[in-house]
Amino acid sequence: MAAVAVVFATLVNRLVPALTPAVVAVVAGAAVASVAGVGERLRPGLAFVSRRVLRVAIALLGLQIAVPQVLALGWQSLAVVAVATGVTFAVTPPIGRRLGLSRGTSLLIATGVAICGAAAIAAMRESTDLPDEDEAAASALGVVVLYGTAAIALIPLLANLMDLSPAQLGMWTGAAVHEVAQVAAIGAASGVLATAVTVKLGRVVLLAPIVALTACRERSARIATRTPDRGRRRQGGRRPPVVPLFVAAFLAMVAVRSTGLVPAAVTDTVPAVTNVLMAAALFGLGTGIDVRRLVRGGRAALLGGIATAIIAATSLAGVSFLV
Repeated sequence: MAAVAVVFATLVNRLVPALTPAVVAVVAGAAVASVAGVGERLRPGLAFVSRRVLRVAIALLGLQIAVPQVLALGWQSLAVVAVATGVTFAVTPPIGRRLGLSRGTSLLIATGVAICGAAAIAAMRESTDLPDEDEAAASALGVVVLYGTAAIALIPLLANLMDLSPAQLGMWTGAAVHEVAQVAAIGAASGVLATAVTVKLGRVVLLAPIVALTACRERSARIATRTPDRGRRRQGGRRPPVVPLFVAAFLAMVAVRSTGLVPAAVTDTVPAVTNVLMAAALFGLGTGIDVRRLVRGGRAALLGGIATAIIAATSLAGVSFLV
């Protein structure tokens, strides 16, 4: 069932490149669950792809990132990425709480907007103990699709109105747009593909430290309040690692790629493999989403718009001053 969903998601991505296979797959999973339901015989397999396969996909994502390439952008680009990502991730959850959204929804929207869309949402969901994780993930993924797709049209238009240089446009695109595929769509259409994607991958590097630090903070809070740890129950009563193993694997893959010893045949193939695994995993996640509950609330979309505006404005200010 997950394999069929991956084929469908890939075909949709071919027709609409702004919609990544992962995002299409999670929407398809939610649609299947809402229309036809998911039988008990399918749940063990879907649980496997939504957790085990997801962790492998996130680890392999690290093979797409070569640290020397990111550092070659210069300190200005790195500063823009770090500040825009950090500010957005820090201020979005408090705003979400003011809007009356749950902690989980606010955290996942902050993660998806600030870092790298669907992959970041899935990694944070897997690493933290969120009581409303399915609904929160659905809201965050919806935000990524909505505002990331809008950015494909708006970013080049605004850049033209503000008379940004190609270098500024490429950096702003990579620092502000949610999904790698959306960044690539803007970059290819505007002639700034290499700069935009490299800056975006600089944001992806931040996935591991942000997820690990958040997981540590969540664990410390549970210990302080003596709250039962659902993640501990998943592991048969053992205490979960301070840094999730798949996050450590992600960092290891980044280190391996940065050595320059990985053959070109491998680096050329890894993105396609990662997309397939991520799509399968998020289809499994999508089958646990209650669409009826999701559509009743509009505050998640409002928070997503605010978070998108924050990262776009912060990164644009940095690009305007430093580039």
